[in-house]
Amino acid sequence: MEERLERKIWGRKTGVVMTAAVSAIAFILSLPFVSWVKVVNISSLFPKIGISREAAADLYQGYSIFNLLDFVQKGGQGKIGLYAMILLMLLIAAWYFNLAYLWKAVRNKKRKDGDLGLYAAGRLAMLSVLLLAGASVGFVAFSNSRFGMKGFSASPVIYLLSVLCIMAYAVIKRMEKKERELYHEHGLLKEIRKNWVLFLMLVPTFVYFMINSYLPMVGIYYAFTNFNFRDGLWASPFVGMKNFEFLLKGDLFRLTRNTVLYNVAFILLGNVLQIIFAILVSQVSKKWFQKTSQTLMFMPYFVSFVLLKVLVYNLFEYDYGLVNNIVTSLGGDKIDFYNTPAYWPFLIVLFNLWKGIGYGMVVYLASIMGIDGELYEAAKVDGANVFHQIRYITLPLLKPTFIILLLYSLGGIMKGQFELFYQMVGNNGVLYNVTDIIDTYVYRITMTQPLSIGLGTAAGLYQSVFGFVIVVVTNWLIKRKNPQYALF
Repeated sequence: MEERLERKIWGRKTGVVMTAAVSAIAFILSLPFVSWVKVVNISSLFPKIGISREAAADLYQGYSIFNLLDFVQKGGQGKIGLYAMILLMLLIAAWYFNLAYLWKAVRNKKRKDGDLGLYAAGRLAMLSVLLLAGASVGFVAFSNSRFGMKGFSASPVIYLLSVLCIMAYAVIKRMEKKERELYHEHGLLKEIRKNWVLFLMLVPTFVYFMINSYLPMVGIYYAFTNFNFRDGLWASPFVGMKNFEFLLKGDLFRLTRNTVLYNVAFILLGNVLQIIFAILVSQVSKKWFQKTSQTLMFMPYFVSFVLLKVLVYNLFEYDYGLVNNIVTSLGGDKIDFYNTPAYWPFLIVLFNLWKGIGYGMVVYLASIMGIDGELYEAAKVDGANVFHQIRYITLPLLKPTFIILLLYSLGGIMKGQFELFYQMVGNNGVLYNVTDIIDTYVYRITMTQPLSIGLGTAAGLYQSVFGFVIVVVTNWLIKRKNPQYALF
């Protein structure tokens, strides 16, 4: 076998096929119908942990990682629920890495750095399965210690996959070593030893995101429970997709349409106007006028939404509003803005742009200031006027900034600006059809009934998944046309 792996072409193909096969086996054996944790000593375990015969009838003798939370729910064992949820997240990560490696192995696309990318994907796939297997064994030990007896045992599947993944990892490392020698690349450990100070500086950032971004993801489980403080998160009644069904009954299509369309208008019009104003400010030759205009455009950003509500109300109120006073003084009829939904999409977009243009313009203005002045000097020598310079120099060089800001904005395309909508519209039911977004709907529902953490989490999960898909698809489209502008 070692001689086959040493061959230049067939050795690589043999190794990739072997490790891809292990990856496929790992994926299949981690599906819900394969038990990873066995329940033993049932007659002693259930009475000890307080599970009645009726509840025990609904429990299984073997659990996969996928349905291990079912034991937590039906058995009322919230004390091991967090660990079970972490296992589920590790399982999803293992599925992702193994499917990604299988996809790369099937495509077999050669890159300029050889197969190092393929091997890196393979190592991640094997390590993810090993981490899941180790965590599963740890779960068994942890649960038994909490129960005070041997209630769980690890399935032989865990040990079989561990052995296979260790062997596959060794094969990948052997092939990768040859590839690194060929392309004069060094591994991660050597890179860490070489730049250990830089990696040390990354530790606080890593810790910050782990505590504030990744660990809270465990709370996704709220979306599938009818949470109550007595039982806690893990032992609260499991309701499956009922929280999502509640959103569907609340006309989810209309809420999604409003949220997406408003955000598309905010993003596209906002970025275009920010670029235009940044270019206009950059063309001002008088420094004092440039600073003054930039400050004046920036000031609306600091106006609170409560003050914005007062401003809007005094402008568009039916009896005493400024707009209606002007209309009647010119001989026209009063306009009932607060009972006419057609006006509000334009008003909401208008005031959002008014507040955000000055703030967003700063990024584009900084990019323009960073453009080499010699490019403009050369263009002037060639006879280019101001409009030619903007078209052929400024706008092309602003393109990367625009794309990056666009991708960042698309990630929150389902996160409506709650303060803007709530303060401008309030509880005016006449305007809900055109102004209601997911955030305002969930807030209104949770405030008119007992606290529903599950419903709010379900809405947040839906928004996050929707935004994630949009970002991935948009980034893929950009990567196909201009790979240098893609985020990943």
